[in-house]
Amino acid sequence: MTAGVRQEPREATRPRAPRRPRLPVLLALLVGLAGVGYRLALLLADAPPTNSDEATMGLAALHIARGADFPVWFYGQAYMGTLEAYLAAPLIALAGPSVLALRLPTLALYALFLALSWRLARRLGGDRWYALLVVAVLALGSDRVLKNQLIAGGGYPELNPAAAALALLTVGLCAGGSRGLSRRAAAGGPAAGLPRWASWGFVSGLLLWVDPLILPFVLALGAVLVGWRRRDLVGRAGAALAGGLLLGAAPMLVDSLRHGRNPLAAVLTASGADAAASLGERLHGGLVLGPPLAMGFCSPGRCAGWQLWWAPTFLVLLLLAAITAWRTLRRAASPADLGEFRFPANDNSPRSGDDSAGEAGQRVSAGVRLALLAGAAAVLAAYAMSNAAGRAPMESARYLSVLAVATPALLWPLWSAARRAGLWPRPAGPPHHPGEVAKFDPAGHHLGELAGSDRPGYRHIGEPESISRAAGGRKRIRAAGVAAVAVLAGMLGTGAVATTGAVGTVPATHGEADRHRILVDALGDLNLRHVRAGYWTCNRLAFASGEEVRCAVVDDELRPGFDRLPGYRRAVGADPDAAWVAPAGSPLAARLDGRLGPGPGGLRVVDVPGWRIYLPRR
Repeated sequence: MTAGVRQEPREATRPRAPRRPRLPVLLALLVGLAGVGYRLALLLADAPPTNSDEATMGLAALHIARGADFPVWFYGQAYMGTLEAYLAAPLIALAGPSVLALRLPTLALYALFLALSWRLARRLGGDRWYALLVVAVLALGSDRVLKNQLIAGGGYPELNPAAAALALLTVGLCAGGSRGLSRRAAAGGPAAGLPRWASWGFVSGLLLWVDPLILPFVLALGAVLVGWRRRDLVGRAGAALAGGLLLGAAPMLVDSLRHGRNPLAAVLTASGADAAASLGERLHGGLVLGPPLAMGFCSPGRCAGWQLWWAPTFLVLLLLAAITAWRTLRRAASPADLGEFRFPANDNSPRSGDDSAGEAGQRVSAGVRLALLAGAAAVLAAYAMSNAAGRAPMESARYLSVLAVATPALLWPLWSAARRAGLWPRPAGPPHHPGEVAKFDPAGHHLGELAGSDRPGYRHIGEPESISRAAGGRKRIRAAGVAAVAVLAGMLGTGAVATTGAVGTVPATHGEADRHRILVDALGDLNLRHVRAGYWTCNRLAFASGEEVRCAVVDDELRPGFDRLPGYRRAVGADPDAAWVAPAGSPLAARLDGRLGPGPGGLRVVDVPGWRIYLPRR
């Protein structure tokens, strides 16, 4: 009888079967699926609208699928790698040229970005509820955000998931030797983690080839890696990283050596360095319009006055998040300081688990958060000083799409304030710190992020409990928490309004895509293989027709324009029966209408919905 009674507790302590996903995990999965499903529905409805630049990437994918060409750069320029074309080439080889086939890889990249952002939020110290918040913010999709994420126009869809992966690799490598690595890697030292080092280098090199705009994040995260693991970088780990970097950047490096091209100089020229804008225009476009557009808080094609509230809020959050990360970095850097040992209010001794490993994990989290914020600040500052921000802020705000990578670090002060005030759900389990399980006080507050005077139930040695628990302090904490929740609600609400606005443009976009398909069919029925048209028409026609139609670019005065594929102009010039194509009601159409008639060089017109086809008279 006694043995039987004693056996029951031992059975109760055995490992249980894996539980079902906890509520925040399930909610994050549903929110993520909703974000991906929303974007898939838009793709099936031909939204966001395509353009000739995306068609140029499609032509590169078509050439790769046929084995006819393997371009390193976006056609017609010496920067912006063609990774999107290589990803889409297998689909185009199977299904033929289409915008949907071109964009399915970008949709997969967005889904990967959501998953990596969830993981990054957890690895940087957030619990599952905080990771859910990050996913919810990133699941919203305004007009500008959708274009950045889904249009395969070069560079932008792949930057965010790659940068998030780089941040995760940085966390793992900086936690090397602790519980952040497997036992095998920890026992083997840096050599056992060589694939991680090589992966860090490869992703960095790939990012630099795809688009140098991501350089501030690469440098900031690289600085964290040097700060934590500089000794390892002089050995095999550094060699693995360098090898991965050279491999990832190989297309750019080989092309630059062969042709003497400088991708960074090309980027600066394309960003508007050759066209002047006043300082006021640049600051307004960069700091006032830029953050709301980049984070998805503006209506299609414009930013209403009330939507600009995010501009100053973003700058304040950027500063607060940086200060929070810096304070944590400094506080965790000196765990031997007696004032930093945490004692419960009942003055019991600290638990043995409160050791330096946890402090090291907090330092890694704070360091990576600080790097993400520094990268975001550098990108924003560079954009605000560029002439593109002053000349065309609504369109050039795509250069700020990488700010989304910093979301897990940017929202940290809001989460911490809501936590401190008790306005946020308690964590279902400890968050993933790199190298150590995080510690929480009895109220569920994360001890590595809260100032000692703000931790309910805890106080520093020699600090009277009544001071930290004073009514005035509690009111301030409560007010800060309410303000944080209000900002979060404003973010989600503004983003939802902007997302609804993007949905409202879908019928018009779908109608325009239908009219373009009719145009392509009409050109085939007329047996036209060579045409002249505007820049935003030419390559789109060529891609949609699978290069059955080749097009030479002209401007509104019928003068030769910018051909990204010069071979098209030669083919059109050799065809005396080449036609002209122009959108109905456009300046080009008005110019061509003046040549209608039976005289020498006269044209006749064929109308299709939304377009006019001008045929030479014979």
